[in-house]
Amino acid sequence: MQFSSADEILDFAIEREERAAKMYSKLANTVERPGIREAFLEFAAEEGRHKARLMKVKAGDLTPVKMEKIADLKITEDLVEPEISKHMNYQEVLVFAMKSEKVAFQLYTRLAQATDDPSLAAIFSELAQEEAKHKLHFEIEYDDRILEGV
Repeated sequence: MQFSSADEILDFAIEREERAAKMYSKLANTVERPGIREAFLEFAAEEGRHKARLMKVKAGDLTPVKMEKIADLKITEDLVEPEISKHMNYQEVLVFAMKSEKVAFQLYTRLAQATDDPSLAAIFSELAQEEAKHKLHFEIEYDDRILEGV
């Protein structure tokens, strides 16, 4: 990824969040199980909140961030990404979500490293942290609901 300005980086990140929200919304309309549909709608809403945050940053709102260390249970490393279908079960949805959040975390980490603007790097680090929190949430859910049953 090569960017020539902070605005280019922000536009890229905004577009990625918009695509993620659309993808989750589309999946919500594809699956048959109501609980799975609700999960995808919540994922879409979260991506929409990230997009809104990035748009505020682009408009000049560089609100200070609080950084914290987020645990990584590393559950996704050994899991195969499920095929997207209207018949996905909860386990498959969780695996898909964990892997998606991991990719988003990696993206924001790279974007933080790609900018020379310390305020912008902090915002991307904050967003990476948010994605890590989401991944941890899904890992805990997977551990409690799926692995406990093994």
